[in-house]
Amino acid sequence: MELNVTLEKPEVRLKLFGPGDRNLKLIRESLDVQIFARDGQVRITGSARNVARAAAVVRKLQRLASAHPHLTPGHVAEAISEAAVDEENETGDLLDVYMPGQVVRAKTTGQKRYIDAIRTHDMVFCLGPAGTGKTYLAVAMAVHLLKHERMKRLILARPAVEAGEKLGFLPGDLQAKVNPYLRPLFDALHDMMAFDQIKRFMVNDLIEVIPLAFMRGRTLNDCIIILDEAQNTTVSQMLMFLTRMGHGSKVIVTGDDSQSDLPAGMTSGLIDARRRLSGIKGIAMVTLDKLDIVRHRLVQTIVEAYEKRGPGEPDRAPAEGSEQIAEGLQPPRDEPPAPEGP
Repeated sequence: MELNVTLEKPEVRLKLFGPGDRNLKLIRESLDVQIFARDGQVRITGSARNVARAAAVVRKLQRLASAHPHLTPGHVAEAISEAAVDEENETGDLLDVYMPGQVVRAKTTGQKRYIDAIRTHDMVFCLGPAGTGKTYLAVAMAVHLLKHERMKRLILARPAVEAGEKLGFLPGDLQAKVNPYLRPLFDALHDMMAFDQIKRFMVNDLIEVIPLAFMRGRTLNDCIIILDEAQNTTVSQMLMFLTRMGHGSKVIVTGDDSQSDLPAGMTSGLIDARRRLSGIKGIAMVTLDKLDIVRHRLVQTIVEAYEKRGPGEPDRAPAEGSEQIAEGLQPPRDEPPAPEGP
C-alpha cells in the first residue's frame, strides 16, 4: 500500500525530519516501511497496517513540531508507542465514522463475529435475513477504514435486478436509471457522512457506488469493496466480481439466500460461492440469523412466520385462474359470445 501525508506547515519540516532525516529513518526502521519526503508530502509504502501506523506517527510529530523547538528520538519513540495504542483501541466494538459524535457498534453476538471477521480476513461473506445489519455494518467498517486511512477508496456495488416487478424504461440518464437500485447503499452512507462530504468524496473518486456490471475488466488495489444483495448475482457475475480484488484490498459480500430475485432455475452466485469457497484460508463465512435482527421488532416475527412455511406450500399466492387449471378446467377466454340461432 502507498499513502501520502501532506505536511501542513512547511516551516516545521526540518524539525519533523530531524538532522540528516534522522526521525524518518527511525520510523522506517521501527515500522518496516519505506518513507520519502518530497514537495511538501511524505510518501509511505509498505503493508496496509504498517503504512497506517507510520502515517499516524507523522501526524503526531507534526503536532509536536508546532509546540517544541526541536524533536528528539524520544519524541519519535513516544509517537510510535501512541500509534500502537490507538491501533489497539480501534480493534474494539466501536466504529467511528465521519459524522460528528456518531459511532457504530455491534448489537448482537453475531454482529460482533461479523465485524471481527472483516478485521481479520481479506474476504468475508455474510449471509442472513433482512434487518441483521449485513449491509449497514459493512458500510460502517468501510467508512471507518477510510477515515483512518487504512484504505484509499471505497467501492459499493449491487446487481441491478428487479425484485419481482417490471419497472419498464426508467426516464433520465444512466445515473438516474441505476440510482433506484443503489439507494440502500446511499442510505447507509448518509447515516455516517454529511451529504456534502459524500458528494466531495464521489467527485474525487474516493467513494464509488456502481452497478455490478460496471466492475468488469477492473483491478482494484488498496480498496474496500462491498457487494450487496449478492443472492441476485449469477455464478459468472460472482466470479467476475471476486476476481476484481487487487493488492491491499478487502472484499465484503452480503446477501440473503432466501430472497433471490433471479429467474426460476438459475443458480445464485452467492450460494454457489459459499459451497465452493468454504474452508479456504483467508476467506470468512459468517451467517447471521433471526436473533441478529435489529430493525423493528415485527421484522423478527415476520421472518419467523415465513420460516414456518410448510414443505408443500407454494412460495407465492397462486395466480388468478390457477385453481381452475389445477382442477382440469379451462380458464376463461376473452371470446365473443356464440351467435344465437334464428
